[in-house]
Amino acid sequence: MSLFSRLVVTTLPLVPKSLVGRVAARYVAGETSEEAFATVRELNARGAMATLDLLGEEVTVRDKAEAAVEEYVRLFEEIDRGQVDSNVSIKLTMLGLKIDQEFCLQNVERIAEAAQRFGNFLRLDMEDHTCIDATLEIYHQLQPRFGNLGVVFQSYMRRTLDDIEGLPDDSGNVRLCKGIYVEPRPVAWKGYNTVRHNFIAALEKMITGGVYAAIATHDEFLVCAAVALIDKHRLPRDRYEFQMLLGVDEELREILLKGGHRLRVYVPYGKDWYAYSTRRLRENPEVARHVIRQFFGLR
Repeated sequence: MSLFSRLVVTTLPLVPKSLVGRVAARYVAGETSEEAFATVRELNARGAMATLDLLGEEVTVRDKAEAAVEEYVRLFEEIDRGQVDSNVSIKLTMLGLKIDQEFCLQNVERIAEAAQRFGNFLRLDMEDHTCIDATLEIYHQLQPRFGNLGVVFQSYMRRTLDDIEGLPDDSGNVRLCKGIYVEPRPVAWKGYNTVRHNFIAALEKMITGGVYAAIATHDEFLVCAAVALIDKHRLPRDRYEFQMLLGVDEELREILLKGGHRLRVYVPYGKDWYAYSTRRLRENPEVARHVIRQFFGLR
């Protein structure tokens, strides 16, 4: 970790929440679903698809998990009513995974039913390595029944290539990203280029295995490698999409859209924006640099 990165990690908790909030507007659609849908409509107008996510994770109270289920069911109703091009992403620790796995399974089942009812799609986000087995178990239990679920694999996890092998035949839909959680070396690759190499290997394994590839990266090197693999395997446009975070490298987003690629933007919203925003700042030193300089009154 560089000296500046260490400064970001140690200083961000001291930055006033109001200042982080001004920066958060770049990464978070707002606190309400109305604000989120306004963002989705803007993205759709630019040719991009969206995936909506209610912010929050590590829920330890059943009532809060159940409230999240109601909100997600309502999202699918609103997507259908508003005829916007969006699906939904969920984090299982927000739905009670750390409380009880069976309780979480029931909650995901309710959301999957809503997605099916409205002809939509549900993405099960992946969290740290302690959640991977349980997340995949729930996915494998529900996907044969509903057929409208997808998961996320992280290229810095050593197990990712094996996990691709375990996908259902001809029905896998995977968002592939590098991964953002701080993981121990026994379970995660640590070298920057090593993680890139595994991303490319995993993506090619997905493509050759008939998996629908949701290529989630802002790394132009990986975007270039992905385009090369798409060309090499003559992958039809409806068998993959690129995915990017709201507020990150909008120029690259436009380049991909103008190149004729399908692209989906992750649109988070909700009252739990602070933890999400500080994590984004830690990942984006250039933005964090401006925040910290403002905090110290520097030009």
